[in-house]
Amino acid sequence: MGDSQGRVAEGHGSPAAAVFDALGAEYERAFAASAAHRESLERLLAGLAPGSRVLDVGSGTGRPTARTLADAGHRVLGVDVSPVMTALAARQVPGAEFRCADIRDFPLAEGEFDAVCVYFSLLQLERGEQTDLLERLVRSLRPGGLLVAATVPVDVAGVDAVFMGQPVRVSSFGAEEFTALVVRAGVAVEWTHSALFTPDHPAGEPEPHLFAHGRRI
Repeated sequence: MGDSQGRVAEGHGSPAAAVFDALGAEYERAFAASAAHRESLERLLAGLAPGSRVLDVGSGTGRPTARTLADAGHRVLGVDVSPVMTALAARQVPGAEFRCADIRDFPLAEGEFDAVCVYFSLLQLERGEQTDLLERLVRSLRPGGLLVAATVPVDVAGVDAVFMGQPVRVSSFGAEEFTALVVRAGVAVEWTHSALFTPDHPAGEPEPHLFAHGRRI
């Protein structure tokens, strides 16, 4: 994670919103030191034309993802389910636009974005919802547009856990299965990277991170 990105987000009735409302800026501090996340952002920036339109799913506090992209001159739309995170992001990254919404209900037009970032923004969705959302997000990319997806690659479905002291319900896929999921959504995967990261938080525990970069076919 490494991003304030609503690690995930989107719970109808919003259990996820409650988690990230409670964490607020604490989340950003805990993941600020993720070198792998920053390497992923640098790789994304290298592939973007000037003034690209980028969707940041689970935008959290806006840092580092939306901030990095906006500072580089790109047009960023961040969507996050947490009102607290969204308000914080709007203050911290005035150069980007933020909407407080559940991405599952958010209208996405075919081919409207040059890039979509999904940094750890799937983990509190059920597996079927993750599959459906990835397909929608890929359709919102122009042909050849860039998708960056990051997750915690563990083979779990609907498991109750504690994240930074907050109760969460998590679903995810192993690394190979997640990468295959991205491919089935219509993306040619060009780069993957695995890392182990420990959040800078008293309740932080080491967690594996997987980053996948590719282009809409």
